[in-house]
Amino acid sequence: MKNYPRTEKYDHNWVSENWMGPHPLWLLEELCEHMALKPGMKVLDMGCGKGLTSVFLAKEFGVTVFANDLWISATENLQRFEEACVADRVYPLHAEAHALPYADGFFDAAISIDSYQYFGADEMYFPCTFSKLVKAGGQFGIVVPGLTREFEKGYPEPLKEHWEGEMFSFHSKDWWQHLWEKTGIVEITACYDMEDPKEIWQPWAKWAKDNLGFNDVAFLRADTHNDIALIVMSAIKQQTPPAV
Repeated sequence: MKNYPRTEKYDHNWVSENWMGPHPLWLLEELCEHMALKPGMKVLDMGCGKGLTSVFLAKEFGVTVFANDLWISATENLQRFEEACVADRVYPLHAEAHALPYADGFFDAAISIDSYQYFGADEMYFPCTFSKLVKAGGQFGIVVPGLTREFEKGYPEPLKEHWEGEMFSFHSKDWWQHLWEKTGIVEITACYDMEDPKEIWQPWAKWAKDNLGFNDVAFLRADTHNDIALIVMSAIKQQTPPAV
């Protein structure tokens, strides 16, 4: 599996105490290879969970982060940010994806790691909500779980036994690229499947089985055709809005 040197600086126990899915710092470090983040930028970390990615962004790139999540309280995340000594650069917020308190064009970049699929697979979400948060020339980046291609039933047959309702948000990289590209709002700068997705997913899967009783291990084992993917996509907002 690929090495992620920035992530290696972070204590694994701290990560495993706070992760909520496949190693978020590996996913974020991969994404950041396609983004130009600079000190002082305002960055939205959408669906930040317990804030691991927000801490990483602040420490590694010197950006100011707005750590937005629905499931984890802002108060709980503030404590983590204080303990990580980034509370002066990372601001926790508790808000639902369709009711965000930010002005249009407020951010230099908007990022979402392993959460965008929960709200962003709705065809209206990117053009009507997410894209408006970032200024012209600004950046977008997401990493989402998905599939290597689209399936008529919505899922590969070997995964039928393990398929749950929320997994119908799993799509292919081409599906995600088309979802954003057809709006004319952005230029896609990267869109691809990460290498070794199941190897990346496995540490979380084992931990989640032991600590939460989740069935990710069985889900990954059932993927005998290697249809599971982790998809990276980045984009830049056009300077001139499309004529609709």
